[in-house]
Amino acid sequence: MARSPLTLAASVTSALPRVVVTGVGSLSEGTSGRYDSAIAELDDGRRVVVRVPVDDAADADLGAEARALRSLTAGVRGVLPFGAPDVLGETRVDGRLTLVQTLLPGYRVDAAHVPAGRGIATALATATAQVHDLPVTVVRDAGLPMLTAEEVRADAERLLDAAEATGLLPFGLLRRWSTAIGSDPLWRFETTVVLGGVDPASFVFEDDADGVPQVTGLLTWGGLGVGDPAIDLRWTASAPAARDDVFDTYARASHRAPDAQIAERARLHAELEFARWLVHGQTVGSEEIIADAIALLSSLDDTMRDQPAVVHDTTTADDAIAASERLPLGTGALGAAGFGTGALGAARGIDTSMHTDTFDPETLAGFLADEEARAEGRETGPDATVPIDLSEWSGLTFGDGGAPVAAPGAAGSGEAVAGETPAVDREESSSGDETGDVRRAASTDGADASDRDDDLDTAARNAMRRWTGTV
Repeated sequence: MARSPLTLAASVTSALPRVVVTGVGSLSEGTSGRYDSAIAELDDGRRVVVRVPVDDAADADLGAEARALRSLTAGVRGVLPFGAPDVLGETRVDGRLTLVQTLLPGYRVDAAHVPAGRGIATALATATAQVHDLPVTVVRDAGLPMLTAEEVRADAERLLDAAEATGLLPFGLLRRWSTAIGSDPLWRFETTVVLGGVDPASFVFEDDADGVPQVTGLLTWGGLGVGDPAIDLRWTASAPAARDDVFDTYARASHRAPDAQIAERARLHAELEFARWLVHGQTVGSEEIIADAIALLSSLDDTMRDQPAVVHDTTTADDAIAASERLPLGTGALGAAGFGTGALGAARGIDTSMHTDTFDPETLAGFLADEEARAEGRETGPDATVPIDLSEWSGLTFGDGGAPVAAPGAAGSGEAVAGETPAVDREESSSGDETGDVRRAASTDGADASDRDDDLDTAARNAMRRWTGTV
């Protein structure tokens, strides 16, 4: 039996002892009767929501909701462009958690009523992308669940095994889902902060000055964790008209790497909910739930029988160009790097030249032509270099005092006349044996030095000829 608003108002004063409830009214949350809810007006002018779970499963979910809302620090709330409820107080009613939180004004829309085009669909996609872009530390620091892509895949496989074990799963769906779970490309994705499978009814809208709906609040945070971002878009299976607008807007609003298979996984998650409903009915022993699940599965099997389990889209050049239209090439890093060349860049009026440290071909050609012209001028002009004739050139050697003297054998070097005894020999002839030994040693050293000088002269002469081109 549902609790009356007056009973719920009393729980507000229990959770918030210092406030006075001045009014109370019923609140329908569209949660299939899992909570007894009411709106209470306080003496300070605030309006709050009180929620009491009706069973143990709802009690556990409400506890998760409270933990998630408390993990949203002031910094996190400041990043989000829409509001989230604040937990004002807690109490117990009939042994179950009772939560009092702020009321977020606005209206809500069911998934089946989400229209295509700008408005509800695009606002939902943008808000979902903004949640997914939150840092994972928000979840990690709060100790909330964190799943890898492989763990998400393993959970789906366990669910399929449990549904198959009931013996009530249509073979067509078993084959379809087994194929999808076995597809490796489908499960290559970047995990993000997720809400655990929200739907449009979890969001609160208000119209802006132009009458366009904008998300102003998000009510459901109990599934906050890290996992597959496609889980929060599975509701698009119930809104086929808005599906393309949602995924296109989501891709533009997201700051993560593109996820080519997100729509496929979102559809798979939505279909697996029917299997989950069957397993739940089997677990609680409810024939009514089992019959409902079988009817849903049979209808789904009839609809999906001829459709491929997984569609692996290939990216074409047209797809790449279409994707590039979403990038701010003119102002961002890609524009600065010169991407977007050709018709796309020309149509946008963007500077598509390559901004690198290489030379422009025309500039480089002009530079080389100038160098060649200057080289020709040096060869034919008045200052042209004239080759030096070194045929009569001989090097210089230096005596013991450092003064230059003609090298042996050089023209005009003052060679001795035949028959004349050099002065050094006359001196040597008047010396003794000891002096003769020294003289012979000095003569040998002098001959070696002369040979070295000849070698140096020859090397210098050859080098000069090569340098002047007179070889």
